[in-house]
Amino acid sequence: MRLDSIAVRLIAASMAWTVIVLPLAGYLIYELYREDVQQSFDSQLEKLVTAITIDSMANDTDVPTPPPNRYEPLFEFTHSGWYWQILPIDNQGGTTLRSPSLATAVLPSPLELGYPPDPDTSMRWRNDAGPDGKPVRIVEVVDTLGHKDGEPRYSIVVAGPSEWLEASVSTFRTRLALALAVAGAALLALMYFQVRFGLAPLQRVEQALAEIRSGDASRLEGDVPAEIEPLREELNALIQSNEDIVERARTQVGNLAHGLKTPLAVITNEARSAKSPLGDKVVEQTQIMNDQVQHYLERAQIAARIGAVGRVTAVGEVVHPLVRTLERIHAEKAIRITAECPDEVRFQGEKHDLEEMLGNLLDNACKWAAGKVKLKAELLSSQTRTGRRRMRITVEDDGPGLNADQRARIGKRGLRLDETKPGTGLGLSIVIDLAQSYRGALQLDQSPLGGLKARLELPAT
Repeated sequence: MRLDSIAVRLIAASMAWTVIVLPLAGYLIYELYREDVQQSFDSQLEKLVTAITIDSMANDTDVPTPPPNRYEPLFEFTHSGWYWQILPIDNQGGTTLRSPSLATAVLPSPLELGYPPDPDTSMRWRNDAGPDGKPVRIVEVVDTLGHKDGEPRYSIVVAGPSEWLEASVSTFRTRLALALAVAGAALLALMYFQVRFGLAPLQRVEQALAEIRSGDASRLEGDVPAEIEPLREELNALIQSNEDIVERARTQVGNLAHGLKTPLAVITNEARSAKSPLGDKVVEQTQIMNDQVQHYLERAQIAARIGAVGRVTAVGEVVHPLVRTLERIHAEKAIRITAECPDEVRFQGEKHDLEEMLGNLLDNACKWAAGKVKLKAELLSSQTRTGRRRMRITVEDDGPGLNADQRARIGKRGLRLDETKPGTGLGLSIVIDLAQSYRGALQLDQSPLGGLKARLELPAT
């Protein structure tokens, strides 16, 4: 997948959304869980301090009585993290009671330290260190014996281990992070599958279009989703319209050719029969007119053919018959033509046009060669952004060759560097015109064989 593809954009957007939303959701869940655990822990401390207050202070004696240690068994184990304490506030000489877990230690009173009471419960809360240095959560109730006003006040304190709360929250945080990571990975995998599955019909359309361009199919067929159905219909209509335009262009060009050939032939014959300087001049100019008409008719036919979709020609099917024909034509020179043309090299265009280009190049090479002509066809490794390939056909001979100035001049319509050789001087100009019509190019250079090297680049499939 390219970075600018729709699939990458969709997957990147999904990843960004997942990376943002999942951590945010995890943070909210973690905070809610922590708050819930904190409330549950505080509620347990409230119940313990309330029960101890009722059991110790609701009596008719002059001093608090130790509560029964049935609320929390860990009150009995030294430095267990669970503690209770009853400490006189107004009567400094009063009795101080504490759980066995406190031993001789004393917990600080939140009241004496200036902590305000909770507006709803009148209890005071504080986080501090226990007698063993470990953090504890402290809750304090201030009450009097028998709950009577005017009596000496006592601080009833209960403490629980904060590390228990933190351990529970930490365990949940680890499990939550692991669960969200697995969920995120699963979501990303699902998103990737969804994107690839959702865009799969577009890949089938791309393959079908490639088959049309390569000539393996003439229409976009097969089942497609409802969203792509209008696209298929419009593409098929466009292909049909293109074929109709090409056919009409061919018909018009043929009609024009037939309409011009007869009058030009009549004028030429009449001028020749006159046997005068004027007649000779008319014949000369008529021949020029005929060449020009033929040239532009060919250009019009080429333009019509190039617009067609699905025109594909196997290069080997054109090269091998040409080689056999030219070897027979130049048999008196014993020209040996070697052709290297893999089966996968296919020209994106009309067979007639490729025959015209290769025929002119090979015929020109055979005329000037001493005895050897070499042709090589190959696919170029580079291709355009749309995936279209290019091919190169190289024709070389072992003749005298051309210098740089001659190579620059050759190819101009009607120009012949050597009048002793048969021909009209139109061969290379036709090749150049055809190649340019297919957005290709013809380059001339010196061949390692000693003669001329012609490199023809054309579109391929």
